[in-house]
Amino acid sequence: MKARIKITLKNGVLDPQGKAIANALGALGFDGVGDVRQGKYIEVELDDTNRASAEKTVKAMCEQLLANMVIENYSFELEDA
Repeated sequence: MKARIKITLKNGVLDPQGKAIANALGALGFDGVGDVRQGKYIEVELDDTNRASAEKTVKAMCEQLLANMVIENYSFELEDA
């Protein structure tokens, strides 16, 4: 299975990199850009073929390593490989 994981900052957490991106887009002439939030996208190949087991594994990966649970949220989807 393949896990597609999206990690974003929680609402209320300052995002200086997102602010820098918004400023750069404005400087390049992209008018009308509002708030920009940046995040991470991770793909993980799993040998597991059991969806429930794979979900449990990916959740543990996110909570123990991939996401900082204090300031970040995560979501994922699984795809049969």
